[in-house]
Amino acid sequence: MTGAQEWQGRVGQNWAAEWERTDRSFATLTPLLLDAIAAEPGTRVVDIGCGAGELSIAVAMARPDARVTGVDISQDLLGAARVRAGDITNLAFTAADASEWVADGASPDLYVSRHGVMFFTDPPAAFAHLSAVAAPGARLVFTCFRAASENNWAAEIAHLLPPSRPAPAAEFPPGPFAFADPDHVRRCLKGWRDVSFRPLDFAYVAGSGSNPVADALSFFSRIGPAAAAIRTLPDQARAAFERGLLELVQSRSVGGRVCFPAAAWLVTATADNG
Repeated sequence: MTGAQEWQGRVGQNWAAEWERTDRSFATLTPLLLDAIAAEPGTRVVDIGCGAGELSIAVAMARPDARVTGVDISQDLLGAARVRAGDITNLAFTAADASEWVADGASPDLYVSRHGVMFFTDPPAAFAHLSAVAAPGARLVFTCFRAASENNWAAEIAHLLPPSRPAPAAEFPPGPFAFADPDHVRRCLKGWRDVSFRPLDFAYVAGSGSNPVADALSFFSRIGPAAAAIRTLPDQARAAFERGLLELVQSRSVGGRVCFPAAAWLVTATADNG
């Protein structure tokens, strides 16, 4: 599980240092999300879990008359976002937990997020709060991963790992695949109606450049389940895992890129707060 403490610590630091490669991993998904956002009205836009700011920046540039706020709990990621944003005047970044954050001024009329909504400790309370502080009938547009079994980069890496004890049972465990089940997402979206799901399939780009295999191995050593394994496994198990990871990455290297099939939901909803 990846929760708030991890994002405020090691995980957030790693993602901030690796923002170029993490953005690249979503490079074929982000335009689909931006197209969906472009179809929605909104002049007071909030990017939930904005990370290093790619989505916030794109929305602000596409809507010069809108006010865009990126909200994230990681100071490291926000530092990267602010540097990237430069002097875009209609964009601001705020360090806060979106489940408690309240806008300073007019209420948001559009929430957006690229894979930033799956880490709330109490998702129903978080989404109920976001609805309560939004403008009447505000819209919500976000992406999240579908099942790990549909995301080969995760499923195939998990297959290389030694068996582990199951995590303690939790009603709403945070993590990258926490929103894979639409029925679960509907239960989480308290205060929202007209919830819809559109499946998006995309290529998860893990490596590119002059040596895409080495690039992908470096990326996986910093981000995701492989990074945790390399950091925590005993020496012998780690060596076996790294051999398997190399073979996996080599098998996915085609045309100067290392890519894996990936699967997401595009979720939209309307605030039931009128």
